Amino acid sequence: MDRIADRTGRLLKAPENVLDAQGLRRVWAEARGGRRDFIRSAFAAAAATAAAVAPARAVAADAVGDPDILTLPEHSRGLGRPVASAGYGSPSQHESQVQRRPSPGLTQTTQASVSFAPLQSLFGIVTPSGVHFERHHQGWWDIDPAHHRLMINGSDEKMLRQPMVFTMDQLMRLPSVSRFHFIECGANTGMEWGNVAVPTCQYTHGMLSCSEFTGVPLRTLLEMAGVDFKRGRYILAEGADGSSMTRTIPMELVESGEVLVAYGQNGEMLRPENGYPLRLVVPGVQGVSWVKYLRRIKVGDRPWATKDEAVHYIDLMPDGQHRQYTSTQECKSVVTTPSGGQVLLDRGYYSISGLAWSGRGKVARVDVSVDGGRNWHTATLQTPVLSKCLTRFNLDWVWDGKPALVQSRASDETGYVQPSTRQLRAVRGTRSIYHNNAIQTWLVQESGEVKNVQLA
Repeated sequence: MDRIADRTGRLLKAPENVLDAQGLRRVWAEARGGRRDFIRSAFAAAAATAAAVAPARAVAADAVGDPDILTLPEHSRGLGRPVASAGYGSPSQHESQVQRRPSPGLTQTTQASVSFAPLQSLFGIVTPSGVHFERHHQGWWDIDPAHHRLMINGSDEKMLRQPMVFTMDQLMRLPSVSRFHFIECGANTGMEWGNVAVPTCQYTHGMLSCSEFTGVPLRTLLEMAGVDFKRGRYILAEGADGSSMTRTIPMELVESGEVLVAYGQNGEMLRPENGYPLRLVVPGVQGVSWVKYLRRIKVGDRPWATKDEAVHYIDLMPDGQHRQYTSTQECKSVVTTPSGGQVLLDRGYYSISGLAWSGRGKVARVDVSVDGGRNWHTATLQTPVLSKCLTRFNLDWVWDGKPALVQSRASDETGYVQPSTRQLRAVRGTRSIYHNNAIQTWLVQESGEVKNVQLA
């Protein structure tokens, strides 16, 4: 666009933390008492307070005599800190507010809980390891890799030629691959099934991250053990943490070569919160199947129906039945700018930006609407566009100061189109928890404040 700089609007970031420690304690206490609706009201009150004080933090630039230009700052007049004064680098102190954060009231203990990635503050498609979302069922551990083992066995003695045990050193000496993939919790956006519950993109969609994972294809290890692929049509992945996390995975996913036994993430070893020293990577499948602290792979001829696939991570249908083994994360997207909690300070040009992903392959197209879905405009997909990986999209937009309903709708290479909330509820109802991939709506008010809304 011509002369964008002359017409670019200013954007005030969303508050990174909408509840303080005291507020969190109140929400947990109310949740224990059964008042789940208090979660939504507490978020709303905190977000309103943040929005009220937010404009005061905005500083208009003075085009003439700006002291930040005319006066040389200290860092332009003196020596900086010594090289390698920090053996392992960390973000700037001015970015310390960008953190993964827990959501109040979701669980009774902090060990069996979730933290959300700050999607609205990130760029590109890679999530820094330090803000990668977490989901734990019994807390996280920092396991000594020298004593960690991966076992491979079968449900009977003829399921494979020989059971095997690998040390970390043995695994890391095998030929490896590195691939970029997203991981999304099956409960991502789960609080929004019935109504608007949380204010910002971090809390609506932040159980989502994307990394470069490095490891050994699981198929390679099964071939080394002499698995009978005709009989063995499922594997059971078991983690070493105290929650006894076990998940059934169909063998066809393993045979594709995509499933990795991973020890690397974003160019370094996995972080302890993300499964160090070993985890499973199952591209396109909900995060609970990406078993952390991986200790055993068992090969069998049928699903195991373990506790976390017979009681949890199942879909409650409108007729009261539960739908089981719905692991694939369907095509989905979300606008991260502008998004809930942010404030547009001026009329003018903005770049609408967001993320799209599909558990079935590549994102083929993203359309964006600023009028609640009446009209759609094709967004630009930033490269690279990779299979089962986050894809960044952008669309030029000039805000005229009037209310706007901003949405994104993604399609993947299989032809699947992301549904609206109304379309999804027609099939799934409003009482579910998992696999909510409905179109997200952000309301830009005349004041410039952006709020999370749902269209009837």
